[in-house]
Amino acid sequence: MTKNKNLHGLHLSRRAALAAVAVSAAALFAAPAPSFAEDKSIKVGIMAGEEEDIWRVVASEASKKGLKIETVIFNDYTQPNEALERGEIDANAFQHQPYLDNQIQQHGYHIIRVGYTGVWPIGLYTKKYKSVAEIPEGAVIGVPNDPSNEGRALRVLQNEGLIKLKEGTGILATVADVTDNPKKIEIKELDAGIVGRSIDDLDAGIVNTDWALKSGLSPAERIAQEPITDNPYRNFIAVKDDNKDADWVKTLVSSYQNDTVKAEFDKVYKGTGLSAY
Repeated sequence: MTKNKNLHGLHLSRRAALAAVAVSAAALFAAPAPSFAEDKSIKVGIMAGEEEDIWRVVASEASKKGLKIETVIFNDYTQPNEALERGEIDANAFQHQPYLDNQIQQHGYHIIRVGYTGVWPIGLYTKKYKSVAEIPEGAVIGVPNDPSNEGRALRVLQNEGLIKLKEGTGILATVADVTDNPKKIEIKELDAGIVGRSIDDLDAGIVNTDWALKSGLSPAERIAQEPITDNPYRNFIAVKDDNKDADWVKTLVSSYQNDTVKAEFDKVYKGTGLSAY
């Protein structure tokens, strides 16, 4: 009898042990994975204006995933990459690849693209004419003076038949690359943020769409625009090279690339910008 009791007790002990193991395993698989970004805070450099509204929503999305975003506001395109290179911020979101390539070439920055945000097709705006054909001989046309956007603007003028650029000229074309100018247009180089605000003093101007919005220009005043398909000027989030595979970077990108942020983007930019991911 004692032997049977012992055997019975042994069976119970084995069943209890197996049950305990099963419960432990179930708890292991059911437990939520700890957030890698718990207590992680980062600084992201953005441009002043509409982007502040967009990034408030991005920050809200990121906070749900354990990532705290502090935005650092800039008013000058040359500053966010310098701040990122120095480690004053952890990421920035304001530029396209041709601009970054030029900045790297000039300054040796160690910065890389990690996720697209939006694209703002650059356009030819005027308050004086209804079409490109109406632009007269000797017209003054403003273009952005930074290397990547100037080349971009000149290509729009070439596409519209107003000028011709040197054969093989890349995306960093300058006025020195103009080989044919049948209407003897005066191309006036201005800061990207000034072109739109100077439109009353120009016959026309090539304006980045985000600056057009800031300058109060409407799509009705845009008489030409660069192609959207295969556009190399999509903006993106950028980080230092050595952070490109960091978990917080993946969370940052996913906090931007979602339907909630897209809805805010569409609301803020009213169709002048397009989500690019």
